[in-house]
Amino acid sequence: MRTILTVIFTIDCVALIIIILRQQGKDNGLGAIGGMTSADTYWSKNKGRSEEGRMILATRIMSIVFIGLAVLLNTKFI
Repeated sequence: MRTILTVIFTIDCVALIIIILRQQGKDNGLGAIGGMTSADTYWSKNKGRSEEGRMILATRIMSIVFIGLAVLLNTKFI
């Protein structure tokens, strides 16, 4: 059982690294000086429907799995 969980944990780690590296930066650059915030753009209003929104959701889910497996693998019951 521990071997299977370790393999799943390793796959989750690699997938989490790939997803995080594929995401765009969250900085506004010089647009923040002129008063334009990310809330004013079309893409920020529709992020949930875009590929970036799906990547954010995947990052959240994989990070929860990562933390859960890390805690589970560090217990002595398995």
